[in-house]
Amino acid sequence: MGNFSASKADLSLNSRKKKYGKQYFMIETILKKDAYTKDDLISMLKAEGTDMDRLFKKSMAVKEQHVQNKVYFRGLIEFSNICRKDCLYCGIRKSNTKVHRYDIADEEVLKAAQFAYVNHFGSVVLQSGEQKSPAFTRRITRLLDSMDKLSGGKLRVTLSCGEQSRDTYREWFEHGAARYLLRIETSDRDLYAKLHPNDSLHDFDERLKCQYDLKELGYQTGSGVMIGLPFQTYESLANDLLWMQSMDLDMIGMGPYLEHEDTPLYAFRNLLLPQQKRFELALKMV
Repeated sequence: MGNFSASKADLSLNSRKKKYGKQYFMIETILKKDAYTKDDLISMLKAEGTDMDRLFKKSMAVKEQHVQNKVYFRGLIEFSNICRKDCLYCGIRKSNTKVHRYDIADEEVLKAAQFAYVNHFGSVVLQSGEQKSPAFTRRITRLLDSMDKLSGGKLRVTLSCGEQSRDTYREWFEHGAARYLLRIETSDRDLYAKLHPNDSLHDFDERLKCQYDLKELGYQTGSGVMIGLPFQTYESLANDLLWMQSMDLDMIGMGPYLEHEDTPLYAFRNLLLPQQKRFELALKMV
């Protein structure tokens, strides 16, 4: 299991909220900058009240300037929740015997892809728990070939199938996968260790290597983090933002951590911010 030992200082999002929550952070000067330091990011993440409103107003202006006020339809096909990993926060972790496991037949996956294509979805995501076997690799390759055929190459496919070898990533790219989502969950090595078993199957450096492999192979690459975790600090979240910037990611997916009662991390739910505060913190990260 991960290293759950932590001093009071580690319980930061909750404890720092108590320490700083009533301070008034003036962020207008920060928001006028073209680039932000880590301290700037921490101040924005701690923003409350009118400062938070200013932050959201600035965020909306930036969004409308760069991507406009539009919504794009994407299809998501979660075709399997079978997973070889045992991440301590995840409801579909291998050791959770209470979860109902499923694996949708290829015919149903292709039927969903056909629906997305006919209804002019821009792309579809094939997502599963992490499996790493020759049979699984071949299955994804077949699905990619079939989806390319049914759409005449017009349906863009994103994969989200966890850590794989560089050769597997290359094979899928050559068969039509254009994008790949692999969330780092946290760029904080010490926090990562608290969220995963201490073994070779849950190696921080291997996950980082996969991120670099995907970019080098030509994928449009996505990553992201969980927000509001036990043991997480504002500094850690600021470093997450700086890491994602340094990676020049094409897609970012992140949201508030939601505790699951059938996971080891649930034992630390008393360290969490209330869900509403986690939601607000997630909005500030976005």
